[in-house]
Amino acid sequence: MPSTPIAAVVLAAGMGTRMKSDLHKVLHPLAGRPMLFHLLDSVAALDPERQVVVAGARREQVESALAGLDVKLVTQEPQLGTGHAVLQAKGVLAGFDGDVLILYGDVPLVTTATMRRMLDRLHEADSPAAVVLGFRPTDPLAYGRVIAGPDGIIEKMVEYKDATDAERAVDLCNSGLMAVRSTDLFGLLARVGNSNAAGEYYLPDIVMLAAADGRRSAVVETGADEVAGVNSRSELALVEAEWQRRRRLAAMTDGVTLIAPETVWFSHDTAVGRDVVVEPNVVFGPGVQVEDGVVIHAFSHLEGATVKSGAKVGPYARLRPGAVIGEKARVGNFVEVKAATLGAGAKANHLSYIGDASVGANANIGAGTITCNYDGFLKYRTEIGAGAFIGSNSALVAPVKIGDGAVVGAGSVVTMDVEADALAVARARQANMPGWAAKFRATMAERKKAKG
Repeated sequence: MPSTPIAAVVLAAGMGTRMKSDLHKVLHPLAGRPMLFHLLDSVAALDPERQVVVAGARREQVESALAGLDVKLVTQEPQLGTGHAVLQAKGVLAGFDGDVLILYGDVPLVTTATMRRMLDRLHEADSPAAVVLGFRPTDPLAYGRVIAGPDGIIEKMVEYKDATDAERAVDLCNSGLMAVRSTDLFGLLARVGNSNAAGEYYLPDIVMLAAADGRRSAVVETGADEVAGVNSRSELALVEAEWQRRRRLAAMTDGVTLIAPETVWFSHDTAVGRDVVVEPNVVFGPGVQVEDGVVIHAFSHLEGATVKSGAKVGPYARLRPGAVIGEKARVGNFVEVKAATLGAGAKANHLSYIGDASVGANANIGAGTITCNYDGFLKYRTEIGAGAFIGSNSALVAPVKIGDGAVVGAGSVVTMDVEADALAVARARQANMPGWAAKFRATMAERKKAKG
């Protein structure tokens, strides 16, 4: 990789009308994060000197999303084609002497490795004026075509609308992504005209303008999945599916067992350790860390949670933000944990809600137990000590503390602190009335008979 400085120009000025959304197209989430940020992450691995995003409609949304990042935003108004869009970055790139990557905010899956290949090709011995990223889709549709020799040297580039039947028969298509030296880029763009079927200024025209100057350009190829664009909700779903496919493969390569890979959904920042087993239909939302040796049983949903080594979660468990499940702890079926810590070896096996709480090591939370953490206005905490035993169907009304080793009798509503090793029973005394049920049935049977 040459040491030449790198700049990235990301085009994001399209209207995105087919998304039928009030949200800017490039801000629609992919694996829980705006698709634009997936692309910018790949660019960041190249350590770029400058980054520019070209926006148009709903510019303010993109500006807000980029706040605090070292990325400049420029506006293309009106939208007069891709060549015109890149020209809007000229001011930001003034004085920059290096290589310029031209990317698209709605083509988020392009890898750093592919960007490097484009830049490397730009610096090979034949010194091409531009490097175009090409691909061969199953159905070329209306993509622009790249006519190139076996050595990858481009003979002609043409938009579909302007192509002949013979040119449309070529299956090598232009992704729109390109690498060009800054010393060449804007001089060539200044010469691009709009005498074409759409009346627009096409970025690919710089290849033929360079050819007219006696300089050749080259194409490097990648798979169609990597340059899949998003123009509609259905295309977003396809790109999401491809991202998930890659992530599942990476997880399994790193030592994670996915019982039914196609049913597991990761977030952009999911971190999963070795020897983790993930059963079918598990969803990871943003902010999840899973340590080694964990088992996530089927139909569980985790978001903003940390699961320590050896713990077991699910099936049908929900871990919400702030949940920390300790080593070898157990969160069972239909248990919800939010902003709460379960200590090592603690168990909440059935039908419980643990919110705004701390549960000590080896404590046992009985089925149907809830922490009553909200009074309609404020949240309060529940503290359960190590080795405590909470009987089934108990309600712990926060703020309340259950001491180490304490026992809460089943069905209790606990409103006061319980000291260590004490028994707390907070329910009405049971009264048995011999023969009452038989008399009740006889009476009701006579009433029913009387009514006919």
